[in-house]
Amino acid sequence: MQQSAEAYARAEKVIPGGVTANIKYFDPHPIFMKKAAGSHLYDADGNHYVDYLLSYGALIHGHGHPSIKKAVIRQMEEDGTTIYGTPHEGEVEMAEQLCSLYPGMERVRYTNSGLEATLLALRVAKAYTGRPKIAKFEGHYHGGYDQVLWSIHPDEQEAGDAEEPNPVPESSGLPEYYQDHTIILPFNDLESTERILRRHAGEISALMMEPVQGGYIPADQSFMDGVRRVTKELGILLIMDEVKTGFRLSLGGAQKTYGIIPDLTALGKVLGGGFPVGAVGGAENVMEVLNPKRSYDVMSGSSSDQPRALFHSGTYNGHPTVLAAGMATIDLLQQRGVMEDLMTKTHKLRKHLEDLYKVMGVPMKTVGTGSIFNVMMTDGDIRNYRDLQHVDMTFRKRVDERLLQLGVYTKPLNRYSMSSVHTEADIQFTVDAHEKAVKNVKG
Repeated sequence: MQQSAEAYARAEKVIPGGVTANIKYFDPHPIFMKKAAGSHLYDADGNHYVDYLLSYGALIHGHGHPSIKKAVIRQMEEDGTTIYGTPHEGEVEMAEQLCSLYPGMERVRYTNSGLEATLLALRVAKAYTGRPKIAKFEGHYHGGYDQVLWSIHPDEQEAGDAEEPNPVPESSGLPEYYQDHTIILPFNDLESTERILRRHAGEISALMMEPVQGGYIPADQSFMDGVRRVTKELGILLIMDEVKTGFRLSLGGAQKTYGIIPDLTALGKVLGGGFPVGAVGGAENVMEVLNPKRSYDVMSGSSSDQPRALFHSGTYNGHPTVLAAGMATIDLLQQRGVMEDLMTKTHKLRKHLEDLYKVMGVPMKTVGTGSIFNVMMTDGDIRNYRDLQHVDMTFRKRVDERLLQLGVYTKPLNRYSMSSVHTEADIQFTVDAHEKAVKNVKG
């Protein structure tokens, strides 16, 4: 991979670490891509890959789907611009669609990423409840900002008791304020979660969670039911971070699958059809804190007792081109048989891989739900972050490195995301590559 190596050396001279996001790095250097089409990637050296990273799950219809490209071009040609800087009907159309699909959404605001969506959801919760702290689960990732960069991949010794984890910083530069204002909970442990929430109930504005940790470790149904019951009783807003799971488990996300109505929902990734996007939706009374009429009335002197609105803005919020791509993405998912076929293909690949590893005598299980899963080198149960500490990550990493050489692309140790355009040939190619990789690693 000489061209990638040279491109990376060039990048290091102008970009810290040679990458524009830390998660894009892996040893000895990341692979630089030149082209993509459907379920395939082509790197700077001309190598070809079946893509299971799919931009970390965002490309549910693969690269450059004709319907999505057509929608984007049509928007620019018919509207005559990429952005108005004013309200437009596309914002309303997408909001109506989301409210019809997601049980927890009665009102919607747009952002430009999933990170911004979770950040806004937390601010809404604090404004609504007046409480200063938040709760999150160990192992859950909600974006790269101060309040949530805690206990994502903590060292077990630092993390302490599994039933009452310590907040462990994921990055340098995090203020102690957020360590004191972020409560860490054990995922899929209702008894411990409830005990901690009750102890801090008067301080916690919101509990934010991934209903499927990392996109592939699902919450137990009883756990979800219990979390919803307790948060409702204590007046803590439940925020479902569905940036990864939105449209991946069902058209209505994990909340539809679990039958749980959160107070707030954060979306991103799939929603943009390959463009940067985010959205926050929630109950009408909660989302009302965003209504700018409240601040307008205060500033104009027409109301003396109305509290100011929560300020939220962004020049590119509700970007017409992005929403056009997003609507085309949803339209494709709503076509007859598309979601069913996506789930069938995902199940088929998982089963074939599990059968293969069993025959080869290697402990392995696929873990996930919907159209996302991960390959875990273990026979044990995987229900939370602590369970991941007992998985053979070294063997998995060596297999992944060999798979890259054989033409199967996902970042080493990352989850697999399926698309509607993966083919039977892709699946067979992937299974065959795994067989070769495992044989090579086992020696």
